[in-house]
Amino acid sequence: MAKKTISAAKKTRGGPAKLPRKPAAKSPKPIKKTAKALKPSPKPWSPEEVREAFLRFQRANPDPRGELEHLNPFTLVVAVALSAQATDAGVNKATRELFPVADTPQKMLALGEERLRDYIRTIGLYRNKAKNVIALSQKLIDEFGGEVPRSREALQSLPGVGRKTANVVLNMAFGEPTMAVDTHVFRVGNRTGLAPGKTPLDVELALERVIPKEFMLHAHHWLILHGRYTCVARKPRCGVCIIADLCRWPEKTAQD
Repeated sequence: MAKKTISAAKKTRGGPAKLPRKPAAKSPKPIKKTAKALKPSPKPWSPEEVREAFLRFQRANPDPRGELEHLNPFTLVVAVALSAQATDAGVNKATRELFPVADTPQKMLALGEERLRDYIRTIGLYRNKAKNVIALSQKLIDEFGGEVPRSREALQSLPGVGRKTANVVLNMAFGEPTMAVDTHVFRVGNRTGLAPGKTPLDVELALERVIPKEFMLHAHHWLILHGRYTCVARKPRCGVCIIADLCRWPEKTAQD
């Protein structure tokens, strides 16, 4: 008896056998747009706009001053070093009693690290800062004749002194047109579009490129004060901002 051939369409208990389906073509994955792609970079400020902004700062505050209290270049170095991760008001509260008894490297060394800690214990990271202040005082005596050096490189060689501190000292103590970028200047440079940058150094160099030389001596004070009291971190006071019409920030508020 001849064998029966089995058809591909042979019926089974559940009905005719199903032919294998051809796999569906996969849809291409959608390209994810990054935040950077969705949010185009703001149009750079024109030289005329930059000049106008700093003319307004100048008219509003012709002679801006730093808010850290100090008696001389040495106490300025100490005050700025102590201000890292601390407020100027908090540093001033401590140094009002410290500086009258230790306003030179020699007097600071005579005071000693343990007694220095007692003066500055209300400031964050006071133990490490006290150690640095004693060390920088010793280095000033050993390598600079007890005087604060006038170069950024020499200043940055001191314990606890970084580029920002060096720039503040060069500007405030020696009248150099340096740009010290703290958290306030960094925020203003990026938020307004005046000098966007990923790092403080990026913002510093960008500001030096765009700010006219005639304003550079006071520029970092104007920007610090603007960031501290107007262009604040959480709720910028756009309603009272004197450069609001020039600012590139797309989320301006009418809050004052």
